[in-house]
Amino acid sequence: MNKINGFLYGLLSSASFGLIPLFTLPAMHQGLHFESILFYRFFFAALALAGILLLDGQSFRIRRYEIPSLLLLAALYLVSAVFLFWGYKFMPSGVATTLHFMYPVLTTLIMMVFFHEKKSIWRLAAIALAVVGVYFLSSGDDSGTVTLGGIFIVLLSALGYALYLVTVSQLKVGKMKGLKLTFYVFIFSSLLLFIGIAPTTGIQAIPNGSTAGNLVMLALIPTVISNLALVRAVKSIGSTLTSVLGAMEPVTAVCVGISIFGEAVTAGIGLGVGLIIASVTVIILKR
Repeated sequence: MNKINGFLYGLLSSASFGLIPLFTLPAMHQGLHFESILFYRFFFAALALAGILLLDGQSFRIRRYEIPSLLLLAALYLVSAVFLFWGYKFMPSGVATTLHFMYPVLTTLIMMVFFHEKKSIWRLAAIALAVVGVYFLSSGDDSGTVTLGGIFIVLLSALGYALYLVTVSQLKVGKMKGLKLTFYVFIFSSLLLFIGIAPTTGIQAIPNGSTAGNLVMLALIPTVISNLALVRAVKSIGSTLTSVLGAMEPVTAVCVGISIFGEAVTAGIGLGVGLIIASVTVIILKR
């Protein structure tokens, strides 16, 4: 029963993360810039996590020497989120989410190149598979909605998240409890965003109630709930199986894009998505 619950939590985590476009694109259509959307996402999510930490009786205390590490992690997480949301302007949201899902491939590359992690034929084949998948994504769309510039932007998003994962594993602060670490990453991400855009456009006001609802749902479902479900899944079935179930993330995003936003998916794009998911699955199972 515990394993069944773990599988359900894993599916919930990845599927809910794949719902990011469902709440983000309507807010963009209302004129909100993605920087303001991200600020509200992180700030509202931090408030929700603060409530959970209070109910759980956990301490908010951090040591002074941990602040630089938390700021670095927040910056990497923010880079990943900014480039993903920016990528929504250049390609269908399902394709963007699939490209972002390549972060395990990039994590493996980083570990092999900079940390001398052992190479294997399986990992090299998976990386090649991912490259072929990106090729099909870029060449399989006759409408021009998927551009090389857009692909580069979203791959930077995947690289940002890969660097976040590698950095968290190398820093002492990575041993902090998961929810507390995530809370401070979100708080510092909000702060960095505010500092970055306050002198220029500033944080835009929420235009109406429906947009406010989308922003709250963006903070709760693909952010807080996804993180909570992830923690439960890892405890029940381990990190490997949980990561494999993460394939539901791009699948959900593609389904939302097609059914809700009318995004077209050609045979080439479908093949590219399938190859990238297969590549990531091989990487995870062989780690």
